[in-house]
Amino acid sequence: MEQNNRAVGADMEAKAVEYLISQGVEVLERNFRCRQGEIDIVCRHDGYLVFVEVKFRASLRKGAPEEAVGAAKQRVICRVADYYRCTHGIGQSVSVRYDVIAVLNDQIRWYRNAFSHRYR
Repeated sequence: MEQNNRAVGADMEAKAVEYLISQGVEVLERNFRCRQGEIDIVCRHDGYLVFVEVKFRASLRKGAPEEAVGAAKQRVICRVADYYRCTHGIGQSVSVRYDVIAVLNDQIRWYRNAFSHRYR
């Protein structure tokens, strides 16, 4: 089951990347990992460095996909984003945005600036 979930997740992330590219987004990196966690997609859009979390649901039985990006997940994403910026020499002057791509079946919803940076 875990392998199947990973395959579905990878497929949904690929669809999200395709969608973002079609919207004029420059994808820099996929699945950036460090000890703090992982960010699904790192990209540039409208002058922002954007960190994107992709969430998929086959149905609404467990809630909408975007609802799965709660405060704890947001904190992890922000810590990983800070690490990414540090290791890539990206200073405080670069504007950062946190987006969520929600995939429900084949419907893609893009939430720009879905949450603010969370420190703790």
